[in-house]
Amino acid sequence: GSTKTDWCIGNSQTDYRIVQTPGINPFYLSTKEISRQITENLFPQLTEKDTVTELYFYGAGCTPEKACIVADALTECFPHAHVAVESDLSGAARALCGHTKGIACILGTGSNSCEYDGEKIVSNVSPLGYILGDEGSGAVLGKRLMGDCLKKQLPPDLCELLLKEYELTPALILDKVYRQPLANRFLASLSPFLAQNLDEPCIRTLVSDSFKAFLKRNVMQYENYRESKVHFIGSVAFYYKTILAEAASEMGIRLGTVIKSPMEGLIEYHK
Repeated sequence: GSTKTDWCIGNSQTDYRIVQTPGINPFYLSTKEISRQITENLFPQLTEKDTVTELYFYGAGCTPEKACIVADALTECFPHAHVAVESDLSGAARALCGHTKGIACILGTGSNSCEYDGEKIVSNVSPLGYILGDEGSGAVLGKRLMGDCLKKQLPPDLCELLLKEYELTPALILDKVYRQPLANRFLASLSPFLAQNLDEPCIRTLVSDSFKAFLKRNVMQYENYRESKVHFIGSVAFYYKTILAEAASEMGIRLGTVIKSPMEGLIEYHK
């Protein structure tokens, strides 16, 4: 993902372990930066016994045009391994649906969705990123929260609590969003504040409206969405599952599996 990357290292169906590094997204990082991140954050967690011969990477931003950026970095770091790079959406579909048909969605730092035929993605509504799209994502939830706070659309005590909890000022917020890199991560990092204050009607409405926008502008664009179960993966979907279920029910969408991470499903798929 854009915020963190989970790595499963193993040599059999049962002998494996999972380690974590910061996020890798080729829309924001170059091959050189990804190589450095792997060297500095992943290599120290490997042992001499971890001789990598096959590497399957599913990542945010790994579109056909951008996947080579990650593939080049992985090949540089693991010169003796067979490397395959696919989108996080492909990973989500395989983890959620296995070899059955369905609609697979991601709600994490960013958001995405696809129609999956049991083997491959057959249709995808472009997510467009957190400026033009990414409805329901952590970054867009954070963007809406910040906008409502700075435009005084939230109760004053709630705004004060938000700024104090994250040690923010209006000037610092604008600097982080418009001048500093990885504004999507900063905005997504505010999502826990929403989860902690869901008893506030304005906060609950903000989250619910974001999920309805995701369903309307993405899921409902697939021709067979009423006949298909709609599955979700990602931290936002997982932690706001109750509100997501309410939004789906209200819009006549059949909610399927909701899980936090694709790793267990991918381990099962690759067996």
